[in-house]
Amino acid sequence: MSDFTNAVKAEHIPTPQSTAEKLGLDNPALWMSGGFIALFVMLALYDNALLSELVNTGFSWSVTIFGPYWQVLLLLTFLISLVLAVGHTGHVRLGALDKPEIDGFRWMAIILCTLLAGGGVFWAAAEPIAHYMSPPPLFGAQESPQQNAINALSQSFMHWGFLAWAILGSLTSIVLMHLHYDKGLPLQPRTLLYPILGKRALTGLTGAMIDACCIVAVAAGTIGPIGFLGLQISFALNALFDIPDGFTTQFIVILCAIAIYTLSALSGLNRGIQILSRYNIILAVGLMAYIMIVGPTNFIVNSYIQGVGSMIDNFIPMATYRGDEGWLSWWTVFFWGWFIGYGPMMAIFIARISRGRTIRQLVMAVSVIAPIITCFWFTVVGGSGVAFEMADPGSVSKAFEGFNLPAALLAITQQLPFPLIVSILFLILTTIFIVTTGDSMTYTISVVVSGDTEPNAAIRIFWGVMMGVTALILISLGSGGVSALQSFIVITAVPVSLILLPSLWNAPKMAREMAKEQGL
Repeated sequence: MSDFTNAVKAEHIPTPQSTAEKLGLDNPALWMSGGFIALFVMLALYDNALLSELVNTGFSWSVTIFGPYWQVLLLLTFLISLVLAVGHTGHVRLGALDKPEIDGFRWMAIILCTLLAGGGVFWAAAEPIAHYMSPPPLFGAQESPQQNAINALSQSFMHWGFLAWAILGSLTSIVLMHLHYDKGLPLQPRTLLYPILGKRALTGLTGAMIDACCIVAVAAGTIGPIGFLGLQISFALNALFDIPDGFTTQFIVILCAIAIYTLSALSGLNRGIQILSRYNIILAVGLMAYIMIVGPTNFIVNSYIQGVGSMIDNFIPMATYRGDEGWLSWWTVFFWGWFIGYGPMMAIFIARISRGRTIRQLVMAVSVIAPIITCFWFTVVGGSGVAFEMADPGSVSKAFEGFNLPAALLAITQQLPFPLIVSILFLILTTIFIVTTGDSMTYTISVVVSGDTEPNAAIRIFWGVMMGVTALILISLGSGGVSALQSFIVITAVPVSLILLPSLWNAPKMAREMAKEQGL
């Protein structure tokens, strides 16, 4: 181990901290990221149209210039992680522990709830019907409605499947767990660039800028869903109970969400986050079982098997498709930018909950098992919507017009027995999905800013409330403010994708080193 690494380890031996250090006030990354988010909000308040114009220009530039690179980055991340998992490096145990801290079910539940987030409900309902009504260009329109349905599900599986999950915590988690738990480096995004930049990555302005980019990206990606939660639940409450669909309802919904995820983040990994994740997975499994029993069961089973088979058969062509850049910018590349923006912070969270796991367990859970479960969930929810649409044209697509995600979900739930109860349960599920993302990202940002794996309660409260209040300010301007923030995460993916790049070769190198050290 180098003298510098020894020095870093010495620096991270717990020492008494001042109040400023506990709150992260001495960390320039706090002021850079917080200042940037504040500037974004002020510009939205001052001239929302100007903000949208700037974001749209940056969005267009990002997806055009970096789209091809992102597609290659995600594909290589997945393939390399699989190689590490199936080879002798798969037996390497991570986190300097002989056995896992968290049992398998709770560990998997946290991963699924945190990474799937709110997209796991509204997008699961909306994306398959969107691709069914407007077939993806790689497949084109087919004469058989059944084939159109399979193609629609396959495209949805590609966007929410293996590649998306792999970039959120496979190779990067291996790098972070090795450098943090074995070498004593901080559990922060800057550590990902330590093998290239050395000491410069960990100190001074360079390290702060690396962390700030990742904090802004994940904050934007979390604030957006919090804002959309308010908009979507408000729409649904109006449709189901005639409660006014306005800012007051949205305000109350988001206020409740802030309270729940902030309290959960305060309680720590071993309490709130685990409890919410566990019960949400139980609720999701219950809803899946119910739809499988009372819904279009044969269609769900057959479409899932065919859809997964079609995705695997067309895996490389779908992952590398560049034929219609306009379509890509609003689908594949948009999703890739969104997931990349989450990448480093999700890797930190996974590194924090995965101590004692082997590389094989980590990669299989994040890059294989979670995507397979996600694809089945998309088939149960979105596949049912496609089946209803095929049986009664317009029954789902009419509600979905104008890309109305919550309307698509309600159009599906209204065609099931006990529609009101099912709709309410889906809204609860969506809320908890977003709350679990909110509490885990509140916790993770607090870890990065404070440099402590058990950050001070005040800093957790600050980030939890700040993200919620930002969402409230943006939705008070209309859905355009939140939409601008959602698009902005794709712009933040530009620097973040460069931070993720070195893991392609650093993860295999470190895995081999650890295999030697562990006698494998």
